[in-house]
Amino acid sequence: MKTERLTSLALLSAAALMLSWVESMLPAFSAVPGVKIGLANTMGLFALFMLSPKDAWIVTLIRIALSSLLFGSLFSLLYSVSGALVSLSVMCLMRSSGIFSVSGVSVAGAVSHNAGQILCAMIVMQTKGLVYYMAPLIVSGTAAGLAVGALSALLLKKIPQKYFRNIG
Repeated sequence: MKTERLTSLALLSAAALMLSWVESMLPAFSAVPGVKIGLANTMGLFALFMLSPKDAWIVTLIRIALSSLLFGSLFSLLYSVSGALVSLSVMCLMRSSGIFSVSGVSVAGAVSHNAGQILCAMIVMQTKGLVYYMAPLIVSGTAAGLAVGALSALLLKKIPQKYFRNIG
């Protein structure tokens, strides 16, 4: 791995971990339990659009592993990974099509992340009743996806491509 790429992935992963930590300190802003904005996903989305799908996976999985180790538990790791697997798969497909905006990819990623976590919870808890929790999660995922998408689009606009041209 080139030094520039390794450094960029390390910086994006560190920024994602810091955003994850900041978000863990924020009080709940919703009546729906477990709803978060997902600020750390900004770095994964940035990596997806600025670098490559592989790099987005690396940044996201490093952030999940470290944040679960530092601020979470085995269950938070399980739910985060299940959400990320679905979310990043959807976002990579949408990104590769070239027809969706950063915000569109972000919204789909947020909603599919919630779906992946609900599916995981349904398996762990052995109940289908959790599927009804998806309605409020679609609404909150759309709002969070728009916020993260807007922030990511701003970063993509403000940070020149020239800083990442030697990577890959």
